[in-house]
Formats: sequence, C-alpha cells, structure tokens
Amino acid sequence: MLRAMTLHHGVPRRSLLIAAAGTGLASLAAGLQLPPLAFTSRQLVNGLTVMALPVASTSVSVQLWYRVGSKHDPAGRSGLAHLFEHLMFKSTRHMANEQFDRMTEDVGGNNNAFTAEDMTVYHCTVPSNHLEPVLWAEAERMANLNLDQANFDSEREVVKEEFRQRVLADPYGLLFNAISSYGYQQHPYKRPVIGNIAELDAATLRDVREFHSAFYRPDNALLIVAGEFDASQLDRWVDHYFGSIRAPASPVPKIASAEPRRAREEFHHLPARAPLPAALVIWQGPKAASELAPALQVAQALLAQGDSARLTEALVYRQRVAQSVGFDALLNADAGLLAAYAVSTGALSGELLLKQLVAEVERLAHEPVLPEELAKAKAQLLNKLLVERETPEGRALALGHALLLRGDASLAERELAQLQAVGVADVQRALRRHVLQAAKVSVLYGDKR
Repeated sequence: MLRAMTLHHGVPRRSLLIAAAGTGLASLAAGLQLPPLAFTSRQLVNGLTVMALPVASTSVSVQLWYRVGSKHDPAGRSGLAHLFEHLMFKSTRHMANEQFDRMTEDVGGNNNAFTAEDMTVYHCTVPSNHLEPVLWAEAERMANLNLDQANFDSEREVVKEEFRQRVLADPYGLLFNAISSYGYQQHPYKRPVIGNIAELDAATLRDVREFHSAFYRPDNALLIVAGEFDASQLDRWVDHYFGSIRAPASPVPKIASAEPRRAREEFHHLPARAPLPAALVIWQGPKAASELAPALQVAQALLAQGDSARLTEALVYRQRVAQSVGFDALLNADAGLLAAYAVSTGALSGELLLKQLVAEVERLAHEPVLPEELAKAKAQLLNKLLVERETPEGRALALGHALLLRGDASLAERELAQLQAVGVADVQRALRRHVLQAAKVSVLYGDKR
C-alpha cells in the first residue's frame, strides 16, 4: 500500500523496514557457503567440451550450450539465433517433430531452451535412468536436424508471433526492446535477441542452413551433465553418441566485438500509444568478467529489488510519481549496459520523471548507505544464489554461465564469496565510473506533455 511507506516520526519508513530486516543479516551472510562444484572437464577430439558434475539426486540435468547468440546474427537477418531455439525441437533424421518433448516430459521430466546475446542453451531434466536416451537425442539434434522449408516456415511464424505478443502487444514492449539498440553504438549487441518481423521475413532457407553449419557444431558447444550418474558410463555414452560427429574444416566465425566509450550524451523520444509516459536511462557497463560486476549486482539489488529498494521507495511510495521502476546490470561477455526505467503515474511529465530517475540512481553513487541496507541487499542476492544451487539444473547453469560469460567455470564456486566481499565503497566506485563519469542515453517513451 502507498501509505505504508510514508514518513514516520521524520524517518523514512524504508529505513525502519531495513533496520528491522537487516538485524543480523551481515553476520548471517558472512557465514553462508556454497557447496563445492566438484566438476570434471574434458574435450573430445571433435572439439566438444564436456563437463560432468555429480550431484546426489534422483534426476539428472543435461544441458547443451552453443556459443552462438544474437551477436552472431548476420547483418539484416536478426533473430536467426532465436529462431534456432525453436527449430532444434523439430524433426531430425531419426526423430519426429516434438519427439524430444515426449522423451523428457512423458517420463516425468522437463525441457526448455533460451537464447541470449552470447549463447543459445538447451536444457532438460529427467530421471537418472533416462540419461542415455537424452544424450542420444541431443547428439541427434546436433548432427541430423531437418532444416527443410516446412520446419523453417512454421517456426518462423512462431517467432514472429512471439514478437507480436512480447513487443507489439505490451504497451511498454517497444521501450524495453529498444534498450540494446539505444545502448550500444557499434557492437552487434545492438540487435535485440528476439529479432524483428521484417528481417525474419527476409531470411531464406539458405540463410538458416548456413547459420546452422557455421555455429551448430561440436567444437562450438559445451555439454554439461549434472546429477546422479556413473562417471565411467557417462564417458562411454558421450564418446559413443557425440564422438562420431565431425566438426567442419572451416573455423567457427568470429565477430568484431569492440564497443567504443560513449563520447556524448543522447536524448531520444520514442512515440508510442502507451497509457502513461515512461522514462529510460542507459549507461555503458563493463563486461561480465569485470571485477566491478559483483558490486553492480549489489547496486541493482539496492536500487530495485523488493519494496524497500531505493527506486521503489522514492519514486513509487514516497513521491508517488511512478507506478513501476527498475534497474538492471545487463553484463555480457564483450560489453554491458546499465539501464533504469520508470513508468509514470501521470503526476509528472516524462521529462521530469526522467530527471527524478537519474537523481535517485546518482544518489546511491555518492550518499551514505546504511549497513543494514547493504546487508539486506546482499542477503537477498545470496539467498537467490543458494536456492538456485539446490538442484542439478541450477548448478549446471552456474557452470555454463561462468564459462561462457566470464571465461572460467571455476568462478561459479567463487561467486558467493565475491558478493560477500562487496562493500559500500565498491558499489559507489562502480557507479562513479559507469554512471557519474559516463555519458548516458535518455529515452522518453510515449506522448510528450
């Protein structure tokens, strides 16, 4: 409720909540430990990297990470990487359409996939005694996918409909979809992961086949198996099903990854039929492997995680000028962005809301932070991290992200310690560098007032 966050005897209600919730959090967070990720890693002759992570469980997670994401989309063909997230569930030489679903869901498991700027990941969890058929199916999808016109046409329509629902139908979909386009100057990250309808329509079956040949290959993939399995048996199955897949003679295509430092500030107005105006501010961020990344995660939690977070308390509850707010540290392998947004209540014009949004982010960079406030934000992050590591799937995802985004799988084991070590000075140093000392891009969304 709005009144729950008003001033109480001259002290912001947020401070009272933080003080209550923060009691003992610092000592609790300091005592948390992650279970060790006792993984092994090897590489097949064809270049496939294989990681095995034993976890006491009745299930097993099988994940195939391809080092291909939206940054690899050809010019004028954005959305191809995302399209393959869907195409890989179609038929192969020895599997019918949606047979992979039957092999996982019908035995009590699940499967899914996601596409990001740097990767496309296929993951499933099944009872441990179904590990072998899933390994066969993943190898089959890698080597023998049916890339015919019928499959291409049907999945292209699915992706186009996804664009309509997520971007066009959502009143603020165009705003969030434009973050990468406005935030990056030269890097292929400028192209939104989802693609767009015009470029999907322009793609041909030849484009799709060339993309698959270039990137869907064993020497561009990482196989992670986590859960209950016999290690020697797993090695034999992997060698048998994946070892015979040949890597193309040509090298995996590389992309130009340089992103220059922004020299001047920009302002954009993005007209839209939105119920209320919104403001978006974007700053350049570091790579995911940056030493400042943990501090920016904490900054994100301080600004936008929970009802007592700074942006929510200031703009939603106290000033009542925004109905929703957010701040994200969007850090990728080559470069990153920091993005803050606020959707107006109508009390302020978009321009004034933009100023208030920037002021609240900048305030964190130079004003004092209560120890209890920092402890609460870190405890939220650490709790989320520990919950994710409770399952074989979560541990495997941690390994994959650490390797593909930060270049070292073992960093997954040090993630908690890095967050625990973040202090106020680290948060403010990161924000001074990437907010106060950086040129920002401001975007006003909706009708001008």
